[in-house]
Amino acid sequence: MGLVFTAASPATAAELSAPVAALYSTVSIFPPTAQRMTVCYGFVCRRREILDFTANDRNALTQIMAAGRASAAAERAAVQKAVVWFDRRMGPILGTDKRVAKADFRYFDDKHNYDCWDTTRNTTSLLLVLQQWGLLKHHAIGDPHYRGNALVLQTPHNTAVLVDRATRVEWVVDMWPRGYAQLPDVMTVEKWVKED
Repeated sequence: MGLVFTAASPATAAELSAPVAALYSTVSIFPPTAQRMTVCYGFVCRRREILDFTANDRNALTQIMAAGRASAAAERAAVQKAVVWFDRRMGPILGTDKRVAKADFRYFDDKHNYDCWDTTRNTTSLLLVLQQWGLLKHHAIGDPHYRGNALVLQTPHNTAVLVDRATRVEWVVDMWPRGYAQLPDVMTVEKWVKED
């Protein structure tokens, strides 16, 4: 398991584990910074948009995350709301406000949807930005996780991960199984790998 911690200054780029860095290098995009992130959509980042964070964006996310300062569980609930904020912020710009849960190539609507690679990349990027802004107190960014077992008819899927700093328990933050502006799944990786 690789954890991603930032350097001392929030303006500097985070040191990324190899699996997190691969989220960006495999599709030839830069990792997020404290000022901007590339938003991927259209399945495996075939479509892209730059989100330059405004002062209003940072204020909104800071306020959302402030509700999670008391405990790790509260922080995970705040992260869910931050992901919904992201979905609402980018949906009208990208056309992903029409997106559906569990979208893949069978929907023939890649221009309005994210596949699980897009949601893993986007959620990890948002989490890295929150970390660079000093808004994650109880969690670090973990390596993305994969599941899929054809023998039990479990479809391939991957997701972003948070690691509880106190317990070292890994938690998924998975927006792919939910529709537009719905709270993402947040559960332990141990439980998530058995889901379908």
